[in-house]
Amino acid sequence: MACPFEPRRQWRRGRNRPNCSKQRNLTIARDKLSSRLNAMQDQPGVLLIADEWGPPSGVIAVHWHSVLTADLKVGWISALLVDPERRRNGVARLLLKAASQAARSAGCGELVLHAPIAPGDLRTFCLATGFVEGGEVFTRALRKRG
Repeated sequence: MACPFEPRRQWRRGRNRPNCSKQRNLTIARDKLSSRLNAMQDQPGVLLIADEWGPPSGVIAVHWHSVLTADLKVGWISALLVDPERRRNGVARLLLKAASQAARSAGCGELVLHAPIAPGDLRTFCLATGFVEGGEVFTRALRKRG
């Protein structure tokens, strides 16, 4: 995460929320981030935040639902972000472990995380934590952009 975070107490109360969020070089404005977080509360899943004695150091968002191709629900990791200064300290691994426990308790049989196929930290992390490569993902916009 390249965005600065405010102290934990203030952020949780809804004041001084993060100014932006970066994922795949996408910047999200504060008001959009706030409305998206609120919308996530109406969906089955969890949003877990890792923090120590200062600003949050990581976040994971997992949503689950039933699919035709599996007997059990599938948990989809829609965000796994760790502050660059806190990487390689076990933050992502702890977030993944907690999210896995929540998904298992909700009746999920597997977690899915779409990571770039190209070599990189996320791909390496996925392979090191038990994920298996399952091919590419195709995305199609449902509305015209403009």
